[in-house]
Amino acid sequence: MTALVVAGFARRAGIAAPLALVVAGLALAYLPGVPEFRLEPEFVLYAFLPPLLFSAAWQSSYYNMRENLRPIGLLSVGLVLFTTLVVGYVAWLVVPGLPLASAFVLGAIVAPPDAVAAVSVAQRLGLPRRTVTILVGESLFNDATALTLFRVALAAAVGAGFSIAEGLGRFAFAAVAGAVVGLALGPPLHWLRTRVRDPLVENTVAVVAPFAAYLIAEVVEASGVIAVVVSGLYLGHRFTESPAATRLIGQSFWKVVVFLLESVVFLLIGLQLPPVVQGLSGRGWGELAWWAVAVFGATVAARFVWVFATTYGPALVSERQREVQRRAGWRSHVVVGWAGMRGVVSLAAAFAIPFANSSGARFPGRDLIVYLTFTTVLATLLVQGVTFPALIRRLGIGGERERYEDTVAEAGAHHAAARAALERLDELADASEEPLDEDVVQRLRGLAEQQQLRAWERLGGGTGQGGAEVPSAAYRRLRLEMLAAERATFVRMRDERRIDDEVLNRVLHELDLEEAALSRR
Repeated sequence: MTALVVAGFARRAGIAAPLALVVAGLALAYLPGVPEFRLEPEFVLYAFLPPLLFSAAWQSSYYNMRENLRPIGLLSVGLVLFTTLVVGYVAWLVVPGLPLASAFVLGAIVAPPDAVAAVSVAQRLGLPRRTVTILVGESLFNDATALTLFRVALAAAVGAGFSIAEGLGRFAFAAVAGAVVGLALGPPLHWLRTRVRDPLVENTVAVVAPFAAYLIAEVVEASGVIAVVVSGLYLGHRFTESPAATRLIGQSFWKVVVFLLESVVFLLIGLQLPPVVQGLSGRGWGELAWWAVAVFGATVAARFVWVFATTYGPALVSERQREVQRRAGWRSHVVVGWAGMRGVVSLAAAFAIPFANSSGARFPGRDLIVYLTFTTVLATLLVQGVTFPALIRRLGIGGERERYEDTVAEAGAHHAAARAALERLDELADASEEPLDEDVVQRLRGLAEQQQLRAWERLGGGTGQGGAEVPSAAYRRLRLEMLAAERATFVRMRDERRIDDEVLNRVLHELDLEEAALSRR
């Protein structure tokens, strides 16, 4: 309940909800009477991660992902590897007594950014679609790379044996097998959804899908993350084949689920402070602060170095890449470089480190790794998260032209669709054995023609010359007022017991659908 209240307040106040929730969790952690809450890694990885990844993949564009496959791959695979090496080496240098293997465990833990906060801000401030696609694509796939690296580094740290060839082989198998599991589950689940033709059953299948994909992949030692993402992309791409009722219910359901899970996850991050502090007894706060700043700085610097090196390096030898960079501009690369907030997956991995190695001795540096993970997550959320909107505004990056082009394309699509509807109406009228009611035909024709007009009027933003209200805006405003009057009448008749609640729910649903369509316009 606390998470929902804080998240709701943050949304109303225009504050990034993840940041507000983390701060609230920090404050709650030290309130009298609040019990200590230790994050269970398996609970996060099996209960929170699959639905969040699946929902993001479901809403992502397969075509946009395919068009930006190179930058997404460089960030979700290459950057994670690079960050692991840089952060691990820096931690080994600055933290006395921390073994190199343990340092690389830390590097793998903090390597994957959680782009939830960055993407929410980016979408709200209207970043170009390509930048948002790259950030979303990175957040979908980088967890798979990081968790595989974490397992390899952990095996080396506990003395279970490790070689570079074995690590690469494990990573390749996990990625390929995870993709195979996701692709194997996608078609039969889609077939099932399109055959049952029951909105509740269809959406229930979608709810089960991410957990099934994750568990099956983990059983065969593949990447559960990639399995979930691939199945989500497949089912989301084919979602247009579902009935309208299924889409309406599904979209609303996933919005609620994601809002609830993200709210709880970020609150849990703040609540982890007491367990982290307890493991640091006997350490000086000065050196702890220096180590935290060094690891945070290495994490941020590694991302900037990688983004600019992989962006401008190929442009030196490729004319095509030079043209891509000219279109994108350096400002978008700065935004991508600063959008490196970490999240709950890093904390879950840190708490999953065993207390002892294979010989039974205490795992070297476990408490320090957990502490440095927590401080890095917290610093990225508060420092980068707080400054991210200001950076976007300062750089003047916006997708205004892109949004205008989208509006023009949407208007053209509406016009073509309305014309197709009119042609189909004429075909049905000509093919009918009995004459159709002329009044019905004319009403349908008038509705399609209004759709054509609204499509182009929408380009004016609701006003015409001299600021006059265009017909489509007037229609929307007046019809919304009419719907409010109809709704009040139905409720009054229910209160007077002239209609039953079941009747009220049915007619309100019809009014709500029309209002939703008007609000979309």
